[in-house]
Amino acid sequence: MEFLHVDTLEGAREKFLKSAAPWLAATEHLPPDQSLGRIVGENILAGADIPGFRRSTVDGYAVQSADTAAASDSIPAFLTVIGQVEMGRPVDFAIKSGECAEIATGGMLPDGADAVMMVEYAEPFGPDGVALHTSVAHGENVVQIGEDAEASTLLLRRGKRILPQDVGALAAAGIVRVPVARRPRLTILSTGDELIPPRESPLPGQIRDVNTCALAALAQKIGFEVPETALVRDDPQILAQAVRAAMERSDMVAVSGGSSQGKKDMTRAVFDQVASPGVYTHGLAVKPGKPTILGYDAPSQTLLIGLPGHPVAAMMMFELLPGWLLRELTASPLPPAIPARLSCPVASSPGKLNCWPVALTWTGDGYLAEPIFGKSGLITTLTRAEGYFTVDRDTEGIRAGQTVLVHLF
Repeated sequence: MEFLHVDTLEGAREKFLKSAAPWLAATEHLPPDQSLGRIVGENILAGADIPGFRRSTVDGYAVQSADTAAASDSIPAFLTVIGQVEMGRPVDFAIKSGECAEIATGGMLPDGADAVMMVEYAEPFGPDGVALHTSVAHGENVVQIGEDAEASTLLLRRGKRILPQDVGALAAAGIVRVPVARRPRLTILSTGDELIPPRESPLPGQIRDVNTCALAALAQKIGFEVPETALVRDDPQILAQAVRAAMERSDMVAVSGGSSQGKKDMTRAVFDQVASPGVYTHGLAVKPGKPTILGYDAPSQTLLIGLPGHPVAAMMMFELLPGWLLRELTASPLPPAIPARLSCPVASSPGKLNCWPVALTWTGDGYLAEPIFGKSGLITTLTRAEGYFTVDRDTEGIRAGQTVLVHLF
């Protein structure tokens, strides 16, 4: 497929999303205690009322609230204790006016009772009586049937990332298999004859591979499964063999490096060689990240992305494309952006979406965003940043003091 023109980010995303259509219904089921941090794959409804009976929220006495209406320290209400609620067992008696029952937190209210008097406001009186020194309202200190969740109501929505409290709600609803979005499998290939594994000591002209480690960590944070990574030499045959092998066992193959138009930039040609229909985008109106490549192999239903070799550009484009894609497919909301005042003016490249990493400082009345200036080949540019903001391609720049929305890393 010939190179025609530079795509906008929006146009590239639309094509990327269309390629990923086979992923839409991909879900799996896990036990609740293994679902933490996963994305809910389909709406989960409560199968029954939670709780299924009226429960006390305090230790005390189950009463009819009308019997306590005039109770005070000087003129207490006197009631007869007719029984005690046993925890975890159904109540086999009812109370009527003038009567009450001992009850512990979580106990089932007897029929006839509509409130619970805290034990702190009650004292024994006679062999089977109790004096109440305050009043309680109808429903006070009681959790009603279905108050936590009514049957058939939405418990967890599709796209929600499961938090510890969600695991508790699943347990309360008796859900033992949780539908979660399957994590797409991603293989990361970093190209470059100059790259060596981080554990090795570089010789002159060599550098330790940064992108493999950084992109794998970012991918796992976003929600991908990364079964394998590899360093690949600048050889089209070796790269083609590696991409073919990765397409057999991955949903997406990311190649870092070789995406531009230099003598050793071969990613686009390899994608067109091994995939059908192959490359549909080569070049984005984004800075950094212009030489990004997107493609697709229909037979294996594998998405292909060629990322710039510079770490900052590679990570920014991974966030803006695969990260965005996974949120779209799983209906996950975009994390909230933080408004911050810009500490200094920034320029932008006309016609491109500009991405600026920033450090955030709390000033007492809001956040101050300090742009991190540095070359996209320097990974420490991102280590000093808490997030990034974007400048639209139709905007010439932003003034100091202007508010920007910072997306946290």
